[in-house]
Amino acid sequence: MKKHILTAFFLLIGFFAFGQINMADSTVQVITYWEEGETQYYTITKEQIQLKGIDTISVEKASYDVEITVLKETDDSYTIQWQYKNLYSPNPITQKLLDLTSNTKIIYKTDEMGVFIEVENWEEIKNHMEEKANVLKEELKITPEISKAIYHVAESFTTKEAIESVVLKEIQQFHAFHGFEYKLGEILEEQTKVPNIYGNEPFDCYATTCLYEINEENNSSILRATTEIDAEQLLNATLGYLVKIAESMNIEYPKREDIGGLKNEMHITSEIHESGWVIFSIRTATVTSDSITNIEELIIEIQ
Repeated sequence: MKKHILTAFFLLIGFFAFGQINMADSTVQVITYWEEGETQYYTITKEQIQLKGIDTISVEKASYDVEITVLKETDDSYTIQWQYKNLYSPNPITQKLLDLTSNTKIIYKTDEMGVFIEVENWEEIKNHMEEKANVLKEELKITPEISKAIYHVAESFTTKEAIESVVLKEIQQFHAFHGFEYKLGEILEEQTKVPNIYGNEPFDCYATTCLYEINEENNSSILRATTEIDAEQLLNATLGYLVKIAESMNIEYPKREDIGGLKNEMHITSEIHESGWVIFSIRTATVTSDSITNIEELIIEIQ
């Protein structure tokens, strides 16, 4: 019922206030028309699947809520708070790792059109995560597998760049289409940069974006994007990351030939209201190395 009420509200304010959708020339401009103090609530679900050939090796699931609040609005920017709540996984170890970010508040800035600029409270986030990670290490019996998982999570919060590229994947997905104008059916191609999940220099990638559908009745549009990361850069970054883990765990270094055939593709489809609020978004990232395929699906849905 809440979702239907919210949809009706979007329809009403869209009719009176916004003009991003132009049916005359089949174009859409994705811009944030948000007000200071405005809040929206979302549910995020994540599923990670690992395959060997056609056989499923493992499946990990998690879900959590996010409260998004516009803290400040100026002529050329928004300051936004993104707070995680109600994190859940059926896997007790995954649940412990999720608890590291429970109630974490991420404060970040966008430009006036909703394009992500930077995270502002990264030092506060870093210190908070370090404290929780140390507590977790004391609580759990540390095995190589758990140690690696904790190291991976903690490493993601060590620098501003790492937080923006790794931790903020949901936020990057949320704002992926903001700030640009799209024409129905037109495919935009570009060579661009994407965040490096290992916290170093961004990856080169080939990207395509298109406006797939305009829903005039709901004052919304559906957009799709695909990216494919440069394979050589991905291999070098992955090898460097695995070497760091091997050093921290005092185990044998992986060799370059051990991780051949790397490929990373990502697909995002989002339905966005004229107000700039995302209604629904799904991101599917597929990483392939030889016969092993890792698939991560992340869904953001307004409550």
